[in-house]
Amino acid sequence: MQDRKRRRWPIAGALITALAVLGVGLYLFQPWKLWQNDTVNEALPTAPAVPGPSSSSTAAPTNSPPGPQTLSQGALISHEHATTGTVKLIRLPDGSRTLRLENLDTSNGPDLRVWLTDAPVKEGKEGWDVFDDGKYVSLGKLKGNKGDQNYEIPADVNVADYTSVTIWCDRFNVSFGAAALQAA
Repeated sequence: MQDRKRRRWPIAGALITALAVLGVGLYLFQPWKLWQNDTVNEALPTAPAVPGPSSSSTAAPTNSPPGPQTLSQGALISHEHATTGTVKLIRLPDGSRTLRLENLDTSNGPDLRVWLTDAPVKEGKEGWDVFDDGKYVSLGKLKGNKGDQNYEIPADVNVADYTSVTIWCDRFNVSFGAAALQAA
């Protein structure tokens, strides 16, 4: 009887340890997200034009206010996960800037972020982890792993300092996909 009790403790300890490891693994990797898609279809934001000098109501209409202007853009390439779509850096009529992801298609994952970075975009595995080596600014959590979505760029960010965009997994410090920005 004593012998049976002694054998149960190591088995119980092993089961408790296995459950703890499984729980931590599920928390970190969130594997169920591989089968979940979050589709976001946001329209390009509209912002009122900055008012110009006042004019007489009887004057002939002048040019209409300029619409959104694409400053730079790029195509997403795959890194850790298959990723496709287009990235556009857009200036709105009021002068504010938006980063727009169009036709995004990537895997879902834990703690995904959208980053503007100064890192070069490299193909293959050597490009997976370069984006946190230099200058970057997080524009927020990825809203969805599919569709069209917009991310406001803070007014104090000098976009000329950034040459690429990455869909960054902050949990594992790896890029799901990235795009080099080219002047439009």
